[in-house]
Amino acid sequence: MTDPTADRRRGRLVPAAVVLLLLSGCAGEAPAQPAASSSLTASAPTSSPSPPSPTAAPATTAPEPPVAPAQEALPPVLGESAPVSVRISAAGSSSALLHLGLRPDGSLEVPPTHPGAPASWYTASPTPGERGPAVLLGHVNATDGGPGVFAGLRGLAPGDTVEIARADGSTAVFVVDRGEQYAKNAFPTAAVYGDTPGAELRLITCDGYDPATGLFDDNYVVYARLAA
Repeated sequence: MTDPTADRRRGRLVPAAVVLLLLSGCAGEAPAQPAASSSLTASAPTSSPSPPSPTAAPATTAPEPPVAPAQEALPPVLGESAPVSVRISAAGSSSALLHLGLRPDGSLEVPPTHPGAPASWYTASPTPGERGPAVLLGHVNATDGGPGVFAGLRGLAPGDTVEIARADGSTAVFVVDRGEQYAKNAFPTAAVYGDTPGAELRLITCDGYDPATGLFDDNYVVYARLAA
């Protein structure tokens, strides 16, 4: 298995169906490596152009080289620094952050479910504030039936802020754009884990509780971007 942290450092897209093991019955799979992209090659002309007429007048000026399109400036980002804690004022929650990656079987590691369990940062994603989507995982409830650290995600609205303290002493402040609920068998991995031009944040928890099975069938994802 390749090191997922190496992919994070290269800023590569991580496409695959990702379902998070956030509570009992929530299955999890690691993002797969991207498939090799196809390349296009220019085909040779099927016939040669006719030679110029001997009486043709010579060109007086050489054609100007094509002008490359101007590159759009990328949004400013922060340098790499591991996250220490997260604070979501609008949800009334704060948590230290575990640093979790992949299990030996390739599934995602997840935080513990006991009351007061912290959220975690997925170590194969960028550090919060770096270019790309930093991913934080947290439970919606705990093993005693009480609320989990991300129980209030559904109450977040566009414009709410998420503050993440970083190891270098800085704080990355993100502004919420939206929240989306997804069935776990139709999780939009490219939208959640894919490369972004600026620094973004994903907060992920379980959703769609089915009392008949005692399982969560969905995930809830909050999308946020680094404040200017």
